[in-house]
Amino acid sequence: MSASSSSIHAIYLRVAPADIALIKFLFESYEGVGIVRTADARTAVIVVLVVTDFLPVAREILRDLQLRIDCQEVSAPAVEPDDWLMREVDSH
Repeated sequence: MSASSSSIHAIYLRVAPADIALIKFLFESYEGVGIVRTADARTAVIVVLVVTDFLPVAREILRDLQLRIDCQEVSAPAVEPDDWLMREVDSH
């Protein structure tokens, strides 16, 4: 990815299904930092989509979150996304 501010970084996380709503609320309450989508519902892998300008803030939120809940960064799952936004991200 280029270093331009329009680049989108996908941070994949494996979490407990019960924590998905908390993470979504947390990231989206910091307006503009990230959008949370489910990448693989079967394995409870979510993705936080972050633009380059907010990547340091998103990483700090993740560091704090990992102190509070079981939240592991993982590779992108090998499943075809059914979310139109994720298909757009994957195609770039």
